[in-house]
Amino acid sequence: MSKIKILSKELADKIAAGEVVERPASAVKELLENAIDAQSRNIEVIIEDAGEKLIKVIDDGQGMVKEDLINCCLRHATSKISRDEDLFQIQTLGFRGEALSSIAAVSRLKITSRDYREETAYMLEPEPGKIPEARQAARSPGT
Repeated sequence: MSKIKILSKELADKIAAGEVVERPASAVKELLENAIDAQSRNIEVIIEDAGEKLIKVIDDGQGMVKEDLINCCLRHATSKISRDEDLFQIQTLGFRGEALSSIAAVSRLKITSRDYREETAYMLEPEPGKIPEARQAARSPGT
């Protein structure tokens, strides 16, 4: 009987998430790095029960357009690199495109964002194995 098995996508995503999000503080670090990379001037962090119940990061950075908001939760999705050469010129805190997909794999994630050039904000709540759907929301520019 064969011992080697192919893991389900959901289980593989949770294992990958464990490499990025070891504990609530890891999620806070990843979210703060995203906010800083978005050129935020103000970042507010709200934590309940040491991050077990709630981690909320609010920034006034560049924000995201609807398409980017949908894509940001996919594995290996990043705005920071697109070619091999980019790996040698990284000037941001995060670049792998794993933070939000990893956080979504091990938590209930809700993201609301408004690009600073747009009038409309969008919100999504990604669920494992489903393509996220962005809905219009109210908020000032940022995420």
